[in-house]
Amino acid sequence: MEPIDKIYYIRAILGIIAGVVIAFSISPDTNQGTIIGIIFITSVLFYIISYWISKKIIPNVPKTEKRKFITNGIFPFIFCLLMFMILAYTGLHQNLAT
Repeated sequence: MEPIDKIYYIRAILGIIAGVVIAFSISPDTNQGTIIGIIFITSVLFYIISYWISKKIIPNVPKTEKRKFITNGIFPFIFCLLMFMILAYTGLHQNLAT
């Protein structure tokens, strides 16, 4: 597997983990401003972790290729984060719908 593919999948997996963490950390009676802050801070923290891991996977990257590795996998990260945050939150608090 190519290193750029590894980064792509690591970011997708970390997006899933971040979404589940966010869903467990939000309760139904939390203020909406607090929820947005929790989502933003947690997602930035997990993306920084994915950036750190990607730097460990590819230590010697030319300057011209560096931007490609930084931005690779950002859309799967965001999509997986939102999808699993919604799924986990709905699964945890489905009794509120009745």
